[in-house]
Amino acid sequence: MKKESNLKKLFGYAGNYKYLTIASWILSALSAFVALLPFVYIWKVIKEVLDVHPNYREAQNLTHNGWMAVLFAVAAILIYVAALMCSHLAAFRVQANIRTKAMHHIVTLPMGFMDGIGSGKIRKTVYESSAATETYLAHQLPDKANALATPVGLLVLLLVFDWRLGCLSLLPIAAAFILMSVMTGKRMAKKMEEYNNALAQMSNEAVEYVRGISVVKTFGQSVFSFKRFKESIDNYERWVIAYTKDLRLPMMCYTTLVNGIFAVLIAAALVMTSDGVTNEFLLNLMYYIIITPIITLTLTKIMYASENKLIVADAMSRIDSILEMNPLPEAASPKHPKGNSVELSNVSFKYKDAERNALDNISISIKPGEHIAFVGPSGGGKTTLVSIVARFWDTDSGSVKIGGVNVKDIAKEELMNTVSFVFQDSKLLKNSILENVRMAKPDASREEVLKALHDAQCDDILEKLPKGVDTVVGAKGVYLSGGEQQRISIARVMLKNSPILILDEATAFADPDNESKVQAAFNVLAKGKTVLMIAHRLSTVTGADRIVVIKDGKIAESGTHSELKSKDGIYSEMWKQYNKAAKWKVGVTNA
Repeated sequence: MKKESNLKKLFGYAGNYKYLTIASWILSALSAFVALLPFVYIWKVIKEVLDVHPNYREAQNLTHNGWMAVLFAVAAILIYVAALMCSHLAAFRVQANIRTKAMHHIVTLPMGFMDGIGSGKIRKTVYESSAATETYLAHQLPDKANALATPVGLLVLLLVFDWRLGCLSLLPIAAAFILMSVMTGKRMAKKMEEYNNALAQMSNEAVEYVRGISVVKTFGQSVFSFKRFKESIDNYERWVIAYTKDLRLPMMCYTTLVNGIFAVLIAAALVMTSDGVTNEFLLNLMYYIIITPIITLTLTKIMYASENKLIVADAMSRIDSILEMNPLPEAASPKHPKGNSVELSNVSFKYKDAERNALDNISISIKPGEHIAFVGPSGGGKTTLVSIVARFWDTDSGSVKIGGVNVKDIAKEELMNTVSFVFQDSKLLKNSILENVRMAKPDASREEVLKALHDAQCDDILEKLPKGVDTVVGAKGVYLSGGEQQRISIARVMLKNSPILILDEATAFADPDNESKVQAAFNVLAKGKTVLMIAHRLSTVTGADRIVVIKDGKIAESGTHSELKSKDGIYSEMWKQYNKAAKWKVGVTNA
């Protein structure tokens, strides 16, 4: 099956606006032909000056020819502006449609998709790749049409006055064109892909680094604390330097050839005028020296158009890589869960390219209204386990049931309404607190939002803000601490009122004062709900109905706080270490 061209794909996003793109090519090519006409009148001006020399007063058409040159120059500019207006209207529509389609597709993908690729890479793919198509359609394609039309007109002008000088002008052009083809061929396409991969990796690692900058500053570390970020910068540096050196010689030769046409003409003129100079030859030589710089400009446009074709090809490939990702399959006949129990049966799951399973044959049954805490070493699989419950990913084997129904048989919207998440690093949009909370239930009244904020212990937050619940988060001078943002996020979950609640390190960024209020909010939020909680701060899980220790993707221990503490196992050791750390104080000595 023949692969669809990138231009055809772009036309698919353009709809009827594709006709504006075609119009821009026609107008741009027309402007190229019109832009050459002033040179014809310049030739006439030079000819008349040489014919009447030295009696310049006898010249009759200098003014007319001069104004005609100006008229056609202005006309060429106006036609080109019209071409760009058409191309920009189409390009903006294509860019908007690509972003819209990509974002609509992304929201259908499993939540784990974001963690697997990285938000920085997704942002670069969606926004920068679509921006590359805008540049290509709005500027590069009209310029390419202009650049391809110009040589046709130039060929006529170069050969019509003195075919010998015209042919000599074409020799360095032909050599430069061959070099350009070498630099912008398949090898260049591969290099462009490598370049964008390096950029995407650096962008992704930069986002992750910025997110963790508070930790870096707290411990006085430098950029080298984030090894992957540093490595991505070094990788980009190595690639750019190697690529620049690789193209150094061919680019030097290309630049010399396209800028040295006049030198060829002068050398040829010295040979051709050894027996004397005629006015006609001098006229044509001057004319060719004036017009040949257009060839340099035209070839450069063609070269950059070829490069941008590779850029847009890579951009479309990256957009397609997202659009080709399949959302989790939806049940043909969705079933409704009966109750808020959770059951995992022989569940195994492995991340893409991972060496071992993140979850390995896990089975656990959670009764409706039961509060379960998951603890254990970092990387043991706790977050993966609760994410599987919310169907951020599908299991490789085994089943996950909510209310006796496999999560694969529950409609996506109903599953999202059944399970609520409170993450360790909750984010608020730059919007009013009212609208941030109302995201959980768009039709909620103002009174319902205020009640949710009250139950989430947010009254003190609203009191200190200039406009209370209508204050825009992130506006000038309006900032909230991590714990305060967490409480507002809890209010959002309270408004949603889902029967199953997942808390993933929800008090990780809270200071002692905020932590007590967050815990009070959780006590209200958790009433009557099935709660799955992940915590490293063991003091927060002592009241759980059951504590499950997860290590290396398996359930290592399970029981109440008292039962596990009394055993000689992983939890009891964790509890000892936690209490030891909690009692630790910094010793201060007087100098």
